[in-house]
Amino acid sequence: MIRKGLRPEFKFGVELSGDGEGFRRVLPFRRSWPVITILAVMDIAFSIPAVITFQQAVTEWSRLDSLFDLVGALFISAWLLGWLTAPVIMTGILIILLFGREVLKARPGSVDLFIGLPVFGATVSYDVTKMRNLRFELPLKKSGKSWRGPHLAFDYGANTIAAGSDIDADEVAEIGRQLKTAAGHDIRQGDALPSELEPEWKHAKKLAPEPPLTEPLVSSEPLTLASPSTLVLIIANLIPVAGSAFLGWNLGDVMVLYWAESAIIGLFNLGKMIVIGRWLTLLMGPFFVGHFGGFMSIHFLFLYTIFVKPQSGMASANDLTEVAQLFYTLWPALAALFISHGFSFYKNFIGRKEYQGRTLSQQMTEPYSRIIFMHLVIIFGGGLSLVLGNPAPVLILVIGLKIYFDVKAHLKQHDGA
Repeated sequence: MIRKGLRPEFKFGVELSGDGEGFRRVLPFRRSWPVITILAVMDIAFSIPAVITFQQAVTEWSRLDSLFDLVGALFISAWLLGWLTAPVIMTGILIILLFGREVLKARPGSVDLFIGLPVFGATVSYDVTKMRNLRFELPLKKSGKSWRGPHLAFDYGANTIAAGSDIDADEVAEIGRQLKTAAGHDIRQGDALPSELEPEWKHAKKLAPEPPLTEPLVSSEPLTLASPSTLVLIIANLIPVAGSAFLGWNLGDVMVLYWAESAIIGLFNLGKMIVIGRWLTLLMGPFFVGHFGGFMSIHFLFLYTIFVKPQSGMASANDLTEVAQLFYTLWPALAALFISHGFSFYKNFIGRKEYQGRTLSQQMTEPYSRIIFMHLVIIFGGGLSLVLGNPAPVLILVIGLKIYFDVKAHLKQHDGA
C-alpha cells in the first residue's frame, strides 16, 4: 500500500504516565485470542528448528579441528541467523498482541498516538491543525479493522487513522472535546486541502521544498572511466597483478582474494540497507547476513578444495593456520579493495544520493548478480588453468577479465538512472 499526503512524525522511545502535561488516555485494546493462539503455535513451530540448529552450532564451534569444521560452523550459524527472522517477527507480534496498548495524548498544537508495550514503543505525532473528521466508526465485517470493533478514527492527509477498540460514540465525542482543550485547536470537518494530498510518503521530506526542475539531481550524471570511484576501483584491481609479479601470488591466492572482495561487497551492502531501511533493517538485515553468509562459506570451501589445496582432504589441523597466513599475505590487496568499495559507498551511494527511490528488497538482492557473474569468470579461469596445466597465462587472463567486468558492472550500477 502506498501512503500519500501528509506524513506524521515517528519516533521510538519511552512513554510515561506521570508527565502531568496535557491530555492522556489509555485506549481499550481488544485481544483476538484465536489469532494469538494460531500465532503462538506457528511461533513454536518455527522456534523448534532454531533451538535445534543453535545446539548444533554450539557443538560445531566447540570442535574446530579443521577448515571443514570452521566452514560447517559458519554455514550453520548463517542459516540460523536467517531462520531466526521469522520467529523473531512472530514473537514480537505475539508480545504486542498480548501486552500492547494504544495511548492517545495531546499537547498544544499536536496529538500523539503511542503504540507499543507499556513504557516503550512508537509515538506518531499529528499536527492538530491538519487533522480532520474525528469520528466514531463501526468497521465492516471481514475488513482489516474488524478486529477493533467500534473505534475512534480521524483523517490525516489521504489516510484514515484508527485507534482504540470497543469505544462508543459518546466516548469519542468526549475525547474530541478533551483533545480540543489540550491541543488548543478544534479538529475540523471536511475534505483535505490539495497541499495535504500531493506527496507520497516515500518521497516526502519534512519542511524541504522540491528542487527546481532546472536543477538536476545529484546522482543524475552517470559515472565514466575517469570518475574518481572508477579509477580507485581499477587501481585496487591492479594490485593482484603486482602481487603475482613480485610476491609470488598464484591462482589460488587470487581466487581467495576475490572471494574476500565478495564479503566486502556484502558488508557495504548491509550498510546501504541500513541507510534505506533504518529500523526495518533490524529484521531484514539478519536474513541477508544469514543467506549471504551461508553462500559465502560454501563458496570458500569450494574454492579452497579445488584451487588452493586440492589434495589436502580437509583433514589437516593446520588448515586454519594456513588460511590465516594466506589472508595475512593478501592484506595489501584486501585493504585496497576495502578502500575502493568504501570510497564508492560514500562518494556515490551517499554523496550522489543513490539511495533515493530504492527499496530495501531491491538493495538486499543487488550484490548477487555482480558476485555470481564475477565468480563464474574466475571459476572459468580456474578450470582452464587445470586443463592447460600452466596457471600463469590464465592468471593474467582472470585478472584482466575480472577488471573488465568489474568496471563494466560498476559503471552500470552507477549510471545515474
